[in-house]
Amino acid sequence: MHAIGIDIGGTKIAGAVIDPDGTIVRDLRTPTPAGAPQLIENAVVEMVTALSAEHDVVAVGVAAAGFIDAAQSTVYYAPNINWRNEPFRAKLEARIDLPIVIENDANAAGWAEFRFGAARLVSDMVMLTIGTGVGGAIVASDTLFRGGFGAGAELGHLRLVPGGLLCGCGAHGCLEQYASGRALQRIANELADAGGIGQNLARVRAERGRLDGSDIAELIGDGDLGALTALRQLGTVIGEACATFGAVLDPQMFVIGGGVAQAGDLLLDPIRHAYEENLSARGYHPEPEFRIAELVNDAGVVGAADLARHFASRLPAGHSAPRK
Repeated sequence: MHAIGIDIGGTKIAGAVIDPDGTIVRDLRTPTPAGAPQLIENAVVEMVTALSAEHDVVAVGVAAAGFIDAAQSTVYYAPNINWRNEPFRAKLEARIDLPIVIENDANAAGWAEFRFGAARLVSDMVMLTIGTGVGGAIVASDTLFRGGFGAGAELGHLRLVPGGLLCGCGAHGCLEQYASGRALQRIANELADAGGIGQNLARVRAERGRLDGSDIAELIGDGDLGALTALRQLGTVIGEACATFGAVLDPQMFVIGGGVAQAGDLLLDPIRHAYEENLSARGYHPEPEFRIAELVNDAGVVGAADLARHFASRLPAGHSAPRK
């Protein structure tokens, strides 16, 4: 019952054979081809062919950033790839003799954490991936929430500040503009401009000509007051947003993933505090647990493969035989 998970990123395509326990049996990496979408299709087919050569495989799951339809077949829109209403599953099925599902990358990562990672002991969870942007995934009553058109759980595009900063989605004031890795850089640069506790941020910026995520992470690790202040401001925004999500979804757990989550409790502590400060009926409402994601960079391939395995198990007998 091995399945293959493919995670298409902006710079690389990751692929792996995953067993039913979520363990990676074999994995591959290749740079994401630039240019025509056909090149990405070719790369995925080549990777699946290589990964399935030595293992019985029952299905293939492909995770990609973008809006995927409810049938897990067509990519409505992908921000980093020139896909617009792309029938990606049909194209792959014409070349790969296995059941295939296409899934949003944040959904795949969230499902992996639910099945095998930080949230494996709960039935209802929300995952936020804090990276360049903000991704989201929702599991309710052991079921991955996709919405009526397949594009649900885009939690990074909650309208947080009416008339606020312009987001890449075309709206203004989205959570992504205030709670992402890019937002952390903006906050850190504002503190550097102000001096005072931002003096080390300003020094590093002057020495290196910029202030990026790795610079801020280094200063956080050194205990710099300015960098820690920037992280606390970011965590406060995330916690306030989680209180809003909690009022609607009432999850047992929030899982925080993405590059910024490497800060661990330094990020979780202000998230928890802001959540508690904004929780309705505080003291009379059970409070969820907040945890850092466990599967990190493997979550996309693990989740995509597991979703594909579940999809294949629901197909009529004889739909597609395992392949060696």
